[in-house]
Amino acid sequence: MSSKHYVIGDVHGEFDMLMALVAKLPKDAKLIFVGDLVNRGAKSREVIEFVRNNAFAVVQGNHECYILDNANFFLESIEAYREDKSKNFWSRLNGTEVLHSYGLVTEEIDDEVYLVDNPIMIDKLKDDLAWIETLPCYLELGRFEGYDLPIVVTHGSAGDYWHLKDENFEEFKDICQSNREAPSEDASIFNIYGHVIMSNVIVKENHVCVDTGCGKTFDGARLSAYCIETKEIISSK
Repeated sequence: MSSKHYVIGDVHGEFDMLMALVAKLPKDAKLIFVGDLVNRGAKSREVIEFVRNNAFAVVQGNHECYILDNANFFLESIEAYREDKSKNFWSRLNGTEVLHSYGLVTEEIDDEVYLVDNPIMIDKLKDDLAWIETLPCYLELGRFEGYDLPIVVTHGSAGDYWHLKDENFEEFKDICQSNREAPSEDASIFNIYGHVIMSNVIVKENHVCVDTGCGKTFDGARLSAYCIETKEIISSK
């Protein structure tokens, strides 16, 4: 029997929750991630390492973009060993947790974040950032039995904008990473995405939303996966 595909929601640095979910999946499962591997949780580096080491499929989420948009400044700051001047931005997005996971900042003292000179981890961060930059904004999986439409995985909802992939790719990419509106009944693809926190995985005729709040602190927040072949939903708890 061939391996089944499991699409996993936003992990947000919660490595332990990811391991709890993976333990419930078949050993030969083909894992696909909807992006937002990082931020909020304490183990962004470990999540990236797990995904990279296993060559799992993943699309780029908006939180990966937040890191890339500011990577050069932070690397310059780290290498110059000076205070992180955009700490307010990173605190707002919980991005300091990413740097914490690489051992590149101290604990916050009086709301100040101080950088740590750690050349090995600086190189590791650079390498991971280069990998993040190569991630696609969508994965076109094609036709599966039991589905009337071809399956596409994105971070944000892109079902109503699939035509823009060829007409205006930059706009399409932005939609893939930021749109929160569920696809309409007229969408031309079956879209599996995250980005929008739901109390439970939402399964409709032409889309699935798999973000169930991993990385958040509300009761019931967990990491979930959707099996394409069986349409089964598995959660970390």
